[in-house]
Amino acid sequence: MPRVRELEVFRLVLPYGRRPESILVKLTDYGGMTGWGEVVQSPDHRPSRSGAPGTAAHGGADARATAEETAQRAVQEGSAPEGAHEGVAHAEAVRARAEGERDQSLAKTWTTLEESLAPALLGVDWEHPDELGIVPGGTAVDLACWDLWARMRGVPLAHALGGTRTSVMATVRLRAERSLDAMVARVNRHVCAGYAHVTLDVHPGWDVEPVRAVRQAYPALALAVDGRGGYTESTALEALEAYGVTAIERPFGGPDADADLDLHAELQERVSSLVAIEVHSVAALEEAIAARAGSALLLRPSRFGSLRAVRLAHDRAMAAGWDITAAGGRGTGLARAATVAVASLPGCTLPSDVTEPPRSAQIVTPPVGASGGVVAVPLTQPGLGHLVDEDRVRRLAGDSFKL
Repeated sequence: MPRVRELEVFRLVLPYGRRPESILVKLTDYGGMTGWGEVVQSPDHRPSRSGAPGTAAHGGADARATAEETAQRAVQEGSAPEGAHEGVAHAEAVRARAEGERDQSLAKTWTTLEESLAPALLGVDWEHPDELGIVPGGTAVDLACWDLWARMRGVPLAHALGGTRTSVMATVRLRAERSLDAMVARVNRHVCAGYAHVTLDVHPGWDVEPVRAVRQAYPALALAVDGRGGYTESTALEALEAYGVTAIERPFGGPDADADLDLHAELQERVSSLVAIEVHSVAALEEAIAARAGSALLLRPSRFGSLRAVRLAHDRAMAAGWDITAAGGRGTGLARAATVAVASLPGCTLPSDVTEPPRSAQIVTPPVGASGGVVAVPLTQPGLGHLVDEDRVRRLAGDSFKL
């Protein structure tokens, strides 16, 4: 029976990207066994539906202006499609709002951990992580409990969750580039590394032409697109089907949830490509299934708050006949390892975003990494299947506390 003796929490500033940060939680039981968890907070995701256009934070206006000027130059030089500057500016505005929400979410999570974690876990007996319900700190604490529980029983986390796969096909997510040539060159690097599936970020003004360019360069490449909630109508998205796009992820993200579902449903009726919707709860998934707002689920474990909710969402989508792709966002190898475990579930039929983080963000041994576009599910070691480099964690930590 797990019983937590000590809690340690770290706020990491990762040395890559646009100020990505994450929170790590380490639990130690009375026998000296440890469990680790991570919650990733980065601008990889779109802002919530409550975010209103024009409320960019952290220099959003400057970022938008800079992006627009860069895109305009590319259009004038003939290296980017017409209309790209509006699309890039829109994407930058969305990303800036996401950064503002991320900072608020991080601060809230950190405060919750400091004030509420100790009474919820220290000295508390529990048989299974599901018994704990919603714990303070959400995803990071829940994952640490699962890691500890699985290690104590000597079973891999993938098997503890019900996973059946020994390996997971990976997709690599690529953001928009300054030109079509740069986009194709970046795809080429990943194809040469063995990836057979690529997901391109698209937004209004940067969609049909980059997809066409990549398809012309790689006729046999499995290709999906991610709209990051940036569209309000489907004409350009419908046109992508001519280029063999397998899935259209997160196309719409307006402030009206019902209208958002209607747009997804209308798009799915018009295309044979899978329309993949991202939701943050099982209840929201039920609504999407009832509205026929797609045929695939983008399952991001960090958004559900617990692995129990992740499994419930997986089971419901699978029962509805939906395909599933798992995505972990940015973070360290710890969060990626958790996504690999989720991607091993039987309903995760689509390539998943389980690519390795930059070397500077690797804090686990063996490192999480793809070989030939495939990531092995660690089944020879218990728990997450990786050892955490605590010295490196402490070097990356901008703040920490122990209870």
